[in-house]
Amino acid sequence: MTLGQYLISKSFFKRLALAVVIVFAVVFLILQYLSFATDHGNEIVVPDLRKLTEEQVGDKLDELDLEYVLLDTVDYNQDFPKYSVVKQDPLPGAKVKEGRKIYIKVNSSGFGDVTVPDLVEKTLRQAEPTLKALGFEIGKKTYKPYLGKDMVLEMYSSGKKLRAGDKIKKSSVIDLVLGDGKVGFEESDSTKVENENEIETENAE
Repeated sequence: MTLGQYLISKSFFKRLALAVVIVFAVVFLILQYLSFATDHGNEIVVPDLRKLTEEQVGDKLDELDLEYVLLDTVDYNQDFPKYSVVKQDPLPGAKVKEGRKIYIKVNSSGFGDVTVPDLVEKTLRQAEPTLKALGFEIGKKTYKPYLGKDMVLEMYSSGKKLRAGDKIKKSSVIDLVLGDGKVGFEESDSTKVENENEIETENAE
């Protein structure tokens, strides 16, 4: 086979294609290595921003050549100071590049208002989980004569009687007045005694 024939043969083009692939692969690996070698050691460890104010966050991240973005204000969490960072992304300890944005959410200034539900004549078993789900705390329970045992008769917060639709702060303590279940039974007993007395009187006559 002459040189001219070889240059136009399938075998030549296969070898040429293989050589091109190898060259591209080598160039790609070199570029990857250079990129790694250039950035290696320049990663920044994300600091813990929780419980810091927005101003403190800005100062701390400026020192590290990082930026922050305030996403939202979350429901008040009493474990964190007002207006302090509650959540952050990336998390503390993560490694990022210079100029990376850290997303934060801050605590609100206090508990919001919650509407008091209508729980009068509901059982304690129904009322207790409902109040807790709304963020209230159950206070003292007192009982007074009423036919329905453990039936909610009244609700109080800080000594003030509550009505359905009232708005009070989340986490407020709610005291419950419940039925003792004794009314009716006492009446039945007294009626029974009266009947027995009537029978005794008739027998005596």
